[in-house]
Amino acid sequence: MTGFIMSHTMKTPVLRMAGIIFLLCAVFCATAPVMAEETTLSISGSTTVLPIASACAEAFMDAHPDVDVQVSGGGSGAGIKAIGEGVVSLAMASRELKDEEKTKYPNLQTVAVAKDGIAVIVNPENAVEALTLKQIKDIYTGTITGWQDVGGETAKIEIVGRDSASGTREFFLERVLNKEDFTKFMLEKNSNGAVQQYVSQTPTAIGYVGMGFEDGVKVIEITGDDGKNSKPSVETVKSGAYPLSRELYFVTAGEPEGLAKEFLDFVLSAEGQKIVEEQGFVSI
Repeated sequence: MTGFIMSHTMKTPVLRMAGIIFLLCAVFCATAPVMAEETTLSISGSTTVLPIASACAEAFMDAHPDVDVQVSGGGSGAGIKAIGEGVVSLAMASRELKDEEKTKYPNLQTVAVAKDGIAVIVNPENAVEALTLKQIKDIYTGTITGWQDVGGETAKIEIVGRDSASGTREFFLERVLNKEDFTKFMLEKNSNGAVQQYVSQTPTAIGYVGMGFEDGVKVIEITGDDGKNSKPSVETVKSGAYPLSRELYFVTAGEPEGLAKEFLDFVLSAEGQKIVEEQGFVSI
């Protein structure tokens, strides 16, 4: 019977080849996780938080040239839905999670990254300087329809607000309107910037925006029950003296990890909180 016996001289090259294959496999396996490392971070949601996220994204990408941070608006509700359904890496929200959102997406968590004061704004030509919360409520529910009824010139008030996806609208609805319905004559805009722009161009308009959106408009002082007036500022928001103060959030799906955690850590760092202040908001 004829058999095959591997000689010593044949055995050596085969063993060497096996060793090379083993080493290549070891190198590939060791580097595979690096090759799969995240390089894209998608963020969507609140247009109030948008300037913070965009500015932080620019700084973060400067420090991490291999990373692409993509930021878009759409409103708090849209962002929360997107993170809940796994469409984005992080969401931005200018309000707390609703009970129905917590039920539908039980793993969602909020991380406060800044503080804000909702500014009630009018056109710079408007003579009105201050309003009570009751007067603001009456304007937005349609009880008060003319500027002459609140100390201004005789003119119909053009009421501007946010669309239904807005966290700022939800906060305003609860804190100012006590959950009463907005007037059907309110003009709805899909971003803080759109509200700001319309009011800046319309002498008879009134709107509400985050405190980082005050260019080209006049901020109305709110008269408290004690007769004292206050505007949103770093001091009044931090102390809680301004009645329309709130926190701004990023929303994560479970405990943040990977690139999302790195970005959040950056936003909460001294450098990130400086960017928060540069965007016109209040650091935490």
